[in-house]
Amino acid sequence: MPDALWTADEIAQAIGGQVAGDFAVSGVSIDTRSVEPGDLFVPLVGVRDGHDFVPQAVANGATGVLAARAVDAPAVMVADTFKALEALGVAARERAPQCKRGAVTGSVGKTSVTRAIEAGLRLAGKAHASVKSYNNHIGVPLTLARMPRDTERAVFEVGMNHADEITPLSGFVQPHAVAITTVGPVHLENFADGEQGVARAKAEIFAGLRPGGVAVLNADNRWFDFLKAEAEKVGATVWSFGSSPDCTAQLLSFSTDLPGEGRGPDDKASSVPDESGSRHSPGKSVVRAVLRGEPIEFTLLQTGVHWGPNSLCVLLMLEALDVPRDTALAALAEFAPIEGRGAEKTIRIPGGAFTLVDESYNANPVSMQAALKTLGARKVAGRRVVALTDMLELGEDSARFHAELAEPIAAANVDMVFLAGVHMKSLWEALPPTRRGGYAEVTEKLTSALTGAVQPGDVVMVKGSNGSKAGALAAALATIDLGEQG
Repeated sequence: MPDALWTADEIAQAIGGQVAGDFAVSGVSIDTRSVEPGDLFVPLVGVRDGHDFVPQAVANGATGVLAARAVDAPAVMVADTFKALEALGVAARERAPQCKRGAVTGSVGKTSVTRAIEAGLRLAGKAHASVKSYNNHIGVPLTLARMPRDTERAVFEVGMNHADEITPLSGFVQPHAVAITTVGPVHLENFADGEQGVARAKAEIFAGLRPGGVAVLNADNRWFDFLKAEAEKVGATVWSFGSSPDCTAQLLSFSTDLPGEGRGPDDKASSVPDESGSRHSPGKSVVRAVLRGEPIEFTLLQTGVHWGPNSLCVLLMLEALDVPRDTALAALAEFAPIEGRGAEKTIRIPGGAFTLVDESYNANPVSMQAALKTLGARKVAGRRVVALTDMLELGEDSARFHAELAEPIAAANVDMVFLAGVHMKSLWEALPPTRRGGYAEVTEKLTSALTGAVQPGDVVMVKGSNGSKAGALAAALATIDLGEQG
C-alpha cells in the first residue's frame, strides 16, 4: 500500500506496541458501523468491550487492529487501546511539522465554522479536518491519528461539557490559530458559577496554542475582554470580529436574498433537487465588512443572521492558516448549510409546497434567538411556523430560559408554535393562545399534529437539542414530501 496512512511497524514505533502480523492501513476507525476497507480498527473499552467486535470489523474490511488482548487478525498489541490512540494522534501531529493547525470552539456555531474553514483549507491545498462533530476526548485524537503525513493545513473542532476537558485536547492539537465563536448559556448545569465557568472552560483552548499563535475572538460577546486577557497571558496575538470599528474584521451589514416561497404547485424556479429528490431552496446573503481597514463585500449561501459574524471568524482563521483571501472568499461563496444546522428543503404537499428549515441538530438560548431572528427577517407567502424541543443542560434556570423565548417568537411574527418536552412547557405557558399550535411532553407525540397543520406557503423551522429528538420532527416533515406533482 504505497499511500498507506500507517504501517504496522510505524504504529508500533509510535505507541510502543508489538507487531503481531504485518499490515498497512489507509484509515482509522473506532466503530464497526463506519469501518471502511483498509482501516485500522481500534477497539475501545466502555459499556461494551470493543474487542468483541473485531470479527465484524475485519469482515467489514479492517486490515489491522490495535489490540489489548489476543485477536484473530493482524494487530499491534498494546496495554491500553485508548492511550495508544492518543499516542498515535500525537505521532501523526509530530510527523507533519509542515502542517498549520487550527482549532475551533464556542457555545454556538463551532461545527459550521469548522466546516467552513475546512472548505477554505481544501481549496488551498492538502487539508485535513474533523468529521461530523468529533470534538471530544476520543474524537480529537482520532482525528489526529487519521491525518496524512503530507497534510498542509488542518482544522479541529474542540468541545466540552465540563471544565478541564478542552485543556488536554488543545494540547493534543497544538494549534497555530484558535477561534472561540461565542460564549453563552450552555451546559450550565455543570458549572456552579454559571456562564463565567463556561467562559473559563472555553479559554482552555489557549493552553496548547503554539508560540506566537493567533486567537480569533468575538468582540461582540460579553466575555471578549476576559477571553482576550486569557489569550494574551499565553502570548497569543488577538484578532477580533464584530460590529466595532476597532475590530480586525468589522461587520457593516448582512442582507439576505431568499427564494420566493409561493403557495402554488408550479412555484419551482428557485429550488433545486438534492440526491434524495427533495428540493432545496438555498437563498443567498451579502456581507459587507471592513477587514484590516479595507472595505470588502462577499456572498454566502447561508441565510442565518449569525453568519455575518461567523463568516468574518472564518476569514480570519483562514488568514491565520495562510490561505489567500481570494481562496477563502471563493470557499465561503460555495459553502452550503449543513443538514440540521439551517439546511432548507422545499417539501411538496397537496396544493403547493412549504419550506422546511432544519435547525434540529442542537439548541441553546443564543442559537434559538438567532434562528428566530432569521425566520422573522424573511418574507413568507404563508405562515411562519416553529417546532421546538427542549434545550438541555441549562440547570436551575432552564424554565426561565425556555419561557423567555416567547419574546423573540413574538418579535419574529411567528404565527404558530409547536412544542415538545417537559422544559418547553414553560414556553407553552408563556405563549398567547393565538400562537399555540400544539404541545406534547414526548417529541414523538407531537409529530401528527405538526405534519397535519402545515399548509402551502408556510416556512416551518424545527430546532431543539439533539438529545430532545428535534431531528425526529424534521424527518417527519421531510417524509411527507409527495414528489413532483403532475
